[in-house]
Amino acid sequence: MAQQLDPVDVVTVGVGWTGGIVGKELSEAGYEVVGLERGGEVSTEDFLTVHDELGYALRYKLMQDLSKETITFRNNVDQTALPMRRYGAFLPGTGVGGAGVHWNGQTWRFLPYDFQIRSHTIERYGRDAIPENMMLQDWGITYEELEPYYDTFEYMAGISGAAGNLQGETQEAGNPYEGARARDYPLPPMETPPALERFIEATENLGYNPFMAPSANLSEEYTNPDGAQLGACQYCGFCERFGCEWGAKSSPILTVIPVAQRTGNYELRTHSNVVELMYDENAGRVTGVRYVDEQTGDVYEQPARSVALTAYVLNNVRLLLLSGIGEPYDPETGEGVVGKNYCYQNFQASATGFFDEQFNLYMGAGALGASIDDYNGDNFDHADLDFLHGGNVAISQTGDRPIVNNPVQEDVPSWGSEFKARSLENNHSTLSIAAQGAVMPFRRNYLDLDPTYTDQYGNPLLRMTFDWRPQDRNLVEHIGPQLVEIMEEMGAETVEGNTSLEGSFDIVPYQSTHNTGGAIMGSDPSQSVVNSYLQCWDAENLFIPGASAFPHNSGYNPTGTVGALAYRAAEGMQRYLGDQQMLVSPV
Repeated sequence: MAQQLDPVDVVTVGVGWTGGIVGKELSEAGYEVVGLERGGEVSTEDFLTVHDELGYALRYKLMQDLSKETITFRNNVDQTALPMRRYGAFLPGTGVGGAGVHWNGQTWRFLPYDFQIRSHTIERYGRDAIPENMMLQDWGITYEELEPYYDTFEYMAGISGAAGNLQGETQEAGNPYEGARARDYPLPPMETPPALERFIEATENLGYNPFMAPSANLSEEYTNPDGAQLGACQYCGFCERFGCEWGAKSSPILTVIPVAQRTGNYELRTHSNVVELMYDENAGRVTGVRYVDEQTGDVYEQPARSVALTAYVLNNVRLLLLSGIGEPYDPETGEGVVGKNYCYQNFQASATGFFDEQFNLYMGAGALGASIDDYNGDNFDHADLDFLHGGNVAISQTGDRPIVNNPVQEDVPSWGSEFKARSLENNHSTLSIAAQGAVMPFRRNYLDLDPTYTDQYGNPLLRMTFDWRPQDRNLVEHIGPQLVEIMEEMGAETVEGNTSLEGSFDIVPYQSTHNTGGAIMGSDPSQSVVNSYLQCWDAENLFIPGASAFPHNSGYNPTGTVGALAYRAAEGMQRYLGDQQMLVSPV
C-alpha cells in the first residue's frame, strides 16, 4: 500500500539539467518543489584526483544499471526486440545531475532552420523534397522566440565561445551560420592546440568558415548571475563519462541545484524511482506521482499541483506510456503521438589521418574542438541532393586516455605484437574529424512498450525500433569525401575515410547519447505531445522539457537546446500555476 504524502506545488521527475533548472526557477518564485531522483547524490569532491578510466569510462559508474532497467531494441517491426544487456550506442546516466555530470560539455544552439524545417523545405525546394514516410514538422516555436532562453542558459552555465552573429551583424571569430544572438558568450573560447590549428588552417585553405566550438568547459574562472562559482579548465582530459574534479565543467550540481536548495523551498529526494504519473483522464490532469524508495522498498504517492517530467528522453516517453497519458503512436496508421519521431544521430561520416609528427593528445577537454558549419542545416544547396539537413563537422581533442587509446590502421590486427607496436607508434600522431549528422524522423522509427520484457518492478520495458534510411546513407556519401579532403589538406601521411553507410543500425558500438523525440512539441495536438511551453496537451498541469520534445534531431549536441527549453517550460509552469489553464491554443 502506497503511503500518502502531503501535497506540494511542483514535483520534478529527475534532477539533471532540466529538473535542476525547473526546480531552481520555481523554488525561487516561492513555490514548494520536490525533486525526485532515482540515483544517489554526487559532488565535485567525489571526483577529486579520481582519474579512474576503468571505473567511469569502461564500467559506467555514472550510468543507469541495466540489470534493473534497460530498453529492448530491433531494427524493424518484423524482428523481435531483445534487451540491451550491456552498454553500447548510448549511455543514459543516473544520479543527481544526470548526464549533466558526465557530459563532454559541447553546447550548441540549433539553427533557425531547424525550428521551421518543414516550412523552409517546402518553401525552398517544394513538397516533393520531403521523402515519403518522413514525418517532418515544424516545432511550434521559432529560433527568435527561443533565443532569450538560450541566452539565459549560456550565462547560467558559463559557456566559452565567440559569437558569429551578434545582433544580426556577422563577427569574424565565430560561426557565421548561427542565428542572431542578443549578446556574446559570457567567456572567450578555449585554447587552440596545434591539432585544432591545423584543422582551422586546412579548412580556411579549402574555402570553409572554421571557428572554435562553444564549450561548457570554462576557459576562465566564472561567477554566474546566480552567484555560483566555477573554475577554469585544466585540460586534464577526464571529461567524457567523468565528473569534473576542478568544478570547471558546468554542471547542475555546481549551478542550479545548490541555488534551488538555498531558497528553502526545494527538497531533493534521492533513490526515489518514479514508476507512474497519477493521471485523471477525465479532468485532463495529473494529480501527482507514485515512486519507490529504492533503499527501503517503500512506495509513496506524492500529490502535486504541477509535475515536470524531467528524466532522460527514453524514461520520459516510457513513463507517459506506462501512465496512459496521450495516444500511443501506431506506425501502421501513422496516428497517435507518444513514441513518435524517435531520432538518433549519424556519426558515420569521418576521416582519420596518420601523421609523421607528434601532437600532445593526452591533454584535452570534452568540448575542446574546432568546427565548420558549411555542411550543416540548409547552409548549402540541397536542390540536386537526395537528403535534407546535414551535420556539423569538427575535430575534437578530448584527451587520449591510456586504456582505450589504441589507434591503428585498418589493415592492422586488433590484437597481438603488431597491434601493440603500431598503437605506440600512432599514439600521439593520429587525428580524426567527423560529421555529426542530423537524423530526420521516419514513420517506422519509434518508441513503444515491449510486450515481453519487464523491469525490476514488473513494468514493461521501453522498446526502440530504429534503422538507417536512404536519407542517412546519402548524407554520409555526400559529406564523407569532403572530410577526407580536409584531412589530406591537414597534411596526414595516410588518410582512412568512412564515406558510406552500409548495413543496418548497430546498437553495439558507442556512438552518442543523443537520443531525441517520442514526446515532441508542436502546435497541433494530433501531431505532438506538448505545446511550445512544453505543456502536455492531454494533461494541462504536466510539463515535459528535454530532448524528448525534439521533432527531429539536428546536426549538433542537444544540451544547449534542452537547457533553453527547460527555461521556457519553467516560465510556462509559473504562468500555469497562476492561471490554471492551457497556455497555447491548439491550431
